[in-house]
Amino acid sequence: MELNPLTLPPLSTSGEVITFYSYKGGTGRTMALSNIAVLLARQQNATTPVLMIDWDLEAPGLHHYFPDQHQEAKPGVLELFEACRERLQRPRSGGAAVDDEALAHEVLEAVGWEQYVSRVDQSSQLYLMRAGRCDDSYGERLAALRWEDLFYTCPALFRCFADRLSRHFRYVLVDSRTGRSDSAGICTTLLPRKLVVVFTPNRQSLEGVQALVTRATTYRRSHEDEQRPLLVYPLPSRIEMGDSIQRSHWRRGDERQHILGYQPSFEELIRDCYGMQKVSLESYFDEVQLQQTRTFAYGEQVAVRLDQGGDRFSLTRTFEAFLAWLAPGYFPWQSHREIHLLTSINEARRLVSEGGGAARAVPQPLARDLNQLGDLYRREGKLRQALACFEESLALRQRSLGEDHPDTLASKTSMAAALRQQGKLEEAQFLEECVVDARERQLGSEHFDTLAARSNLAVTMGQQGRLAEALAVQDAVIDTYMKLLGADHLVTLSAKAARAELLLQRGDAEHARSVQEQVLAARKRLLGAEHADTLRSKAALARTLLHMEELEAARSLLEAVLHAHLRRLGPDHPETRRAREQLLDVQLQLGVPAGELPPMHELHQNASMDDYGDALVRSAGRGRPQNSANGLWSRSADELLALELHLATPHTPSR
Repeated sequence: MELNPLTLPPLSTSGEVITFYSYKGGTGRTMALSNIAVLLARQQNATTPVLMIDWDLEAPGLHHYFPDQHQEAKPGVLELFEACRERLQRPRSGGAAVDDEALAHEVLEAVGWEQYVSRVDQSSQLYLMRAGRCDDSYGERLAALRWEDLFYTCPALFRCFADRLSRHFRYVLVDSRTGRSDSAGICTTLLPRKLVVVFTPNRQSLEGVQALVTRATTYRRSHEDEQRPLLVYPLPSRIEMGDSIQRSHWRRGDERQHILGYQPSFEELIRDCYGMQKVSLESYFDEVQLQQTRTFAYGEQVAVRLDQGGDRFSLTRTFEAFLAWLAPGYFPWQSHREIHLLTSINEARRLVSEGGGAARAVPQPLARDLNQLGDLYRREGKLRQALACFEESLALRQRSLGEDHPDTLASKTSMAAALRQQGKLEEAQFLEECVVDARERQLGSEHFDTLAARSNLAVTMGQQGRLAEALAVQDAVIDTYMKLLGADHLVTLSAKAARAELLLQRGDAEHARSVQEQVLAARKRLLGAEHADTLRSKAALARTLLHMEELEAARSLLEAVLHAHLRRLGPDHPETRRAREQLLDVQLQLGVPAGELPPMHELHQNASMDDYGDALVRSAGRGRPQNSANGLWSRSADELLALELHLATPHTPSR
């Protein structure tokens, strides 16, 4: 037993409470908490104070991961709240009403917490509050402690308890009871700032934790005294690494096996709980999956203490990946790339604020990371955040490198693209003209960087309605690419695709279609039918065909695009969803009732064998397509051969 009472000075800034919850036992929840606690305690040269609390009072087990025979008689959670109950039951002098929060702090101050906490690691500041003194009276005393009565006697008690511990510990990790109970509700709803829900890939476990998350977030929103943020982090556990097909089914779902998929389920849950329109956990679940291992399937061993170094197959690496989101408080819908860049940016800013020699080397790496983060936000449609990154990156590069340095010009190009997406066309045009002028002076009129800058300017001019000027600029760019690279070079094809968009904006759909057919045929031949650029060509051509009211041909292309995305990206990827929406819109325009649309898994099985050529013939009649047994058009070998010949035959549009 510790000879000296525990004393910990208060932190300069408050820590946080993180609850680990699972609906059913056997998920590895306590094992995960103990490993996370050890890793957190190692932070900042092992000076980070971390407290673990075993609130699974009916089946305490956290102390088995940190055995100490001298602590068996140590009081814990049960004794602490028995003391709080006794204090609350004492008659108060006077009759004046006491503020609920003031009463809670008065009781907790009188009871204290130090005597209920033990140090469990002499190499770091890792501490444990046990479930309680497991003597012969433990079960009887536990049954006599009514959590609901304690809450109604002093509703602020548990919230203030969490606040007081957070003043002394950077992280307070609570091991909650499973299932639905008063104590589980306290741990998941009243105490934490972050909630880790641990689940195994089965329906009972998944539905249980989702119901808990809904209750907890609803309570936080609906009770005035509890309107604090609650960040939820799903942690899939006991995942079989050896069966990739089963792993994918449980993660993404499988309609034929009636498997919902935990990723789309949590994406929908987070959208509902936080009122968000779009949520993707793709990057998060790529990194965060707690694998099943034989070594730690039985017994109470702390894996991160046993792993030597922690290679990429180790539990240590898995827990470290999870901590990349959990510890700094990044949202699970933020991508791994985003949090990596944010971490680097925050570290660079810290060095700048400290000054000294190290700070002088920071501006350029900081500008680079800001520009990359801005590009990431722009691709995700987060234009406000993107522009903030680009503005800071550009200012850093202008100050240290000058206006015409290639890195400065790259920042201007990125910022112009974001401004164009926001509809700020004059600002985008100004930056792009600056880039074109600098590129021509430095590199010449036929350098690839100069040509790319001109092409960007043409896009902006087209959106401004200056289509004749835009087409003249783009035609000159294409002529130079043709001379330097040839007609089928990928860069030339991209320039032609941009020209087709300008033609379509001008209302010249026939010529736009002809150019797009050439680009599609070349990309299919060079890159393959399911390459991202080929699929973009199919989608672009489908948009033109819709403009021309050739719905069947457009549907054929969009079916091919959707199936390719389903196979390669999965049903819940943003590109897949976009393709599905486009296809459904076309089918509804064709008069197919929503209830008669074929399930997504019935789409044809080879996107390279799309029937665009066949659809061109059928679209002339404007009739409804004749469906085969599986709801799709039948295709003969002759039709498929005709399609390949059609796509391979060049069509020369008028310039």
